Amino acid sequence: MIALTLTASASAQGLVPIDFFNAPIDSSAPSAIEASTLTFDSVNNIITASGDVVLSQGGYTLTGQSLVYNRGAGTLKFVGDVTILDPSGNLAEMVDLDVTGGMKQAFMNALTITTYDGARITADSVDYDAALQTLMEKASYAPCGDCIDDAGRRIGWSVTTSRVTYNAEDGSVALEQPTLSVLGIPVAWLPYLWLPDTSANTVANVRTPIYDYSEKTGHTLIVPYAAYSSRWTEIVLTPTFMSRQGFLLGAEWLQRFDNGSFQIKASGLYQFDQSAFTFTEAKRDWRGAVQTSGEFTPIEDWTVGWSYVAFTDAAYLPDYRLTTAKSSVNQVYATHLADDTFFDVRLQQFNLLGDVTAASQGQQGKALPVVRFEHVEDLGPDAGRVEISGRLLGVHRDLDSQTTVNGVPYTFGYAGNKQHLNLQAGWQRQFIGSGGFVATPYLGGRGDVAYYDGTSAALPGATTLWSATPIAAMDVRFPMAANDGSTVHLIEPIGQLVYRGSNTTAVGITNDDAQSFVFDDTNLFSYNRFSGGDRQETGLRANIGGRYQANFADGGFFEVIAGQSFQLAGSNAFAAADPAQTGVGSGMDVTASYAVLGAYASFAEGLTLGGKLQVDTASPRVTRTGLGVGYANAGYGASVDYGFLAANAAVGTLKDQHEIGGTITIPVAEYWSVSSNASWDLAGNSWLQVGGGVTYDDGYVVIGANANRTGPTHSSPNATTVTATFRLKAPAGFNVGYQGAVPLTLPSF
Repeated sequence: MIALTLTASASAQGLVPIDFFNAPIDSSAPSAIEASTLTFDSVNNIITASGDVVLSQGGYTLTGQSLVYNRGAGTLKFVGDVTILDPSGNLAEMVDLDVTGGMKQAFMNALTITTYDGARITADSVDYDAALQTLMEKASYAPCGDCIDDAGRRIGWSVTTSRVTYNAEDGSVALEQPTLSVLGIPVAWLPYLWLPDTSANTVANVRTPIYDYSEKTGHTLIVPYAAYSSRWTEIVLTPTFMSRQGFLLGAEWLQRFDNGSFQIKASGLYQFDQSAFTFTEAKRDWRGAVQTSGEFTPIEDWTVGWSYVAFTDAAYLPDYRLTTAKSSVNQVYATHLADDTFFDVRLQQFNLLGDVTAASQGQQGKALPVVRFEHVEDLGPDAGRVEISGRLLGVHRDLDSQTTVNGVPYTFGYAGNKQHLNLQAGWQRQFIGSGGFVATPYLGGRGDVAYYDGTSAALPGATTLWSATPIAAMDVRFPMAANDGSTVHLIEPIGQLVYRGSNTTAVGITNDDAQSFVFDDTNLFSYNRFSGGDRQETGLRANIGGRYQANFADGGFFEVIAGQSFQLAGSNAFAAADPAQTGVGSGMDVTASYAVLGAYASFAEGLTLGGKLQVDTASPRVTRTGLGVGYANAGYGASVDYGFLAANAAVGTLKDQHEIGGTITIPVAEYWSVSSNASWDLAGNSWLQVGGGVTYDDGYVVIGANANRTGPTHSSPNATTVTATFRLKAPAGFNVGYQGAVPLTLPSF
């Protein structure tokens, strides 16, 4: 029929339009097929598309009720009534039609799905059940398409399976007998795999066999097994075989509901060799742990949940590589989050993990409770904004938490009970004047009430504190911009005047949450620089400085922020004594603070630079410096970082600290690169760390090995580790795999 000999017959001239079905079919044109059902007859090797079948390519559209592809004979045929619409709008109707040439190829291409990110899905059969369930027989998925690069090399990874069942109602996917191939080589097989949904988070949690080694456990093989899996329930057993410690069994129960889920994990073992451990509490026959967590959304904008872990000893989980965390949190919580309101209440217990004694655990504080509240109310055009916040912190500690560093005592917490409630409200509005002048006034206040029961002998006894702090501030800026046609310059002088009408800085009585502080460009223009609510700034302070930024036509930029802070009146909170040594030697404990500067730039593609500087202007001397340069382009990479911290006997730093480190990565072949790193302790005239490795990365598969050795002045001195990496990636953001470090015992050198 496609030949249409009428168009070549003289007798037909004048009866048939000149453009009647004579447009050629472009084999490279996009093609598509639509049908209600696509099925595969494995006995006769026939694929049938049925129900409102539409096959189109290059302007031609073929429609019918049944399209049969005989894979053995290589024939493709519409059976029954067929219509053909050509690019000119001519319509032909007939019964039965053999499809050949480009249209036949269009059908074949339609059996292969290529996604927007280049992934390819193929199947010998696709069945659709009321648009809720999709069955694909002998299906495969490859994020790299055909997984052959321009040079004919195998790359990436793919998964083949005898059957894939996708449930559109709940998003679950079931794979029967899936096989994973890496670089064209099958490397893993499972009898069955069920995923509750196809999100990246779900796939990232798929358990895979793991090999590991440590001196404490010996050679270790972990083989997770899905004992039961459904939409609502998942039970995973994790038997672990260790050459030195025997058999460890882990079990996990995950239960899902419409509005949340909970999880229970348990593991334990009978230790074969207790002498592998030096920690006293680890020297026992039976060791184990139980962990549980859950989260639910009972009503809109509210989330409730919990997490809890109980163990025979604090070292069990890290000893057996069941966690890399240094601590865990037992808690119950409820959170409300809306467009303008945030509320969160928690009861928390903090546990250290590792070789931690019961006495050390007793030094950890419990938050009983911690409640936070924030609300923002816009008052309308030209009326500004009101912000209201509050927090209640209750702390219980069994023992004082104290230490000494080079003769300097630090107290991080006191035994007993402390409650601290603070409320703050403020109004601010931004005014923009002529020439771009910007003024932002702030008016507000803070109220605190705190109680400490005096359990610790280090404090004088029970104490109650009430305080009220009026707050007023003015932020003024005058941004000035210039454009020379290729570069946009911005110069912005900034001045702030902040008044906090109180001489009480330790508003929480004991300082449990405001212990860390470093003065730099990131908090130069802050109204209150303490990290938590137990401390506050006091008196009248001026913050003076500015910002310069240049944006270049090629995408590069250069930015500098610099300034200084001055205590004009009232008590300087950073000069007040604090058992946690907060603020001591920070540069804010003097009337005219240290000057700070931050600079950031990129002048070429792949090149980034950054630096921070803190200068004591009274001496003058540099007290803190950080510099970094990085480059990454076309597979090449390099970085250099330098850090300096001046000696400060007041906080226990007796010597200047100078450290410099660098990394370099060089591509040595297509997809292959070698890297090395080294760090040097300039003050101690000793190396800190040295290492190197090799990595294969084709964009879909990452395989690497790296070795590192630390020096005598490192925080973990004279230690050697070998790290292995294996990751699978896809352009859409999928990124899962394993990275583990194996410590080795080598002599010091």
